[in-house]
Amino acid sequence: MSSEVFEHASAGALLLCRAEPDVVEPAARLLRERMLLAPAGHGSGYEWSVLVPEGKPWVHGEEPVDRVLTGWATALAVGSTWPVLALWWDSDRSGCTLAAGFRRTVEYVWLANGTPVGEDEALRTFAARLGLDPVLDLQSLEALGRPDTEADARARLLGLLAVLTRAGVALPTGLGPGEPADRLRAVARVVPGVREVEWSGWRDAVRAELDVVERGRLGPWLRGPRARALAVAQLAAGLPLAAWAVRRRSGGWAAAGALLMVHGSLGFAYDRVRAADAGSGRG
Repeated sequence: MSSEVFEHASAGALLLCRAEPDVVEPAARLLRERMLLAPAGHGSGYEWSVLVPEGKPWVHGEEPVDRVLTGWATALAVGSTWPVLALWWDSDRSGCTLAAGFRRTVEYVWLANGTPVGEDEALRTFAARLGLDPVLDLQSLEALGRPDTEADARARLLGLLAVLTRAGVALPTGLGPGEPADRLRAVARVVPGVREVEWSGWRDAVRAELDVVERGRLGPWLRGPRARALAVAQLAAGLPLAAWAVRRRSGGWAAAGALLMVHGSLGFAYDRVRAADAGSGRG
């Protein structure tokens, strides 16, 4: 077996998202990759989820596992309020990539024997963006960047996960660094609460995203009695304002009145469409 084939066979990856599965799922669908999504947090501090790829695009593609995972993590984090940490490994190296919004991604790499190949500044950025303790947690992270003849690449990633447990991370048993992708997939399938994520078209993706938004703080103002009351108030204010502006020939106030009426009309339309979706079992 060639070294390249061996590297592909031993490669594996995990995506840790600092959000609960209901929030992560709509964004994960947009990757158009089949994945398994499971809870990966503990305690009441922070919610975490883990994505386990079902496919192995680094086997048949030209890009290595680290580049594939960096692309996925970046795509998940763009436009989200939560960071994504990609953990990856093959026969030669292991590493982690942190993506957060539109910020530059941060990466740290260890060779197979555990030799660090990265800058200390990257570890400090990890601590800051993940909200870790700037003293104790940062000291633990910095230790991962120092030579240690007793720690190989897998041990380095396990050390990183040990630090992240203090931020609420708790990977399901059996999902850990160093395992091949097939083993990770088999374990993930029996994790309690696991769900399959795959691309189902733009309509379903948008509907799923709307479901998440409606369960958030803005939900009552988008759909339901409050949303309808708000739409009525906007129409009630917009119609006389527009009429008054026409009589006074005030373009600015006319535009404001028209905008209120448009918002009110859209509010009613959105509420009715979503109610119809719910009635048909689609929303």
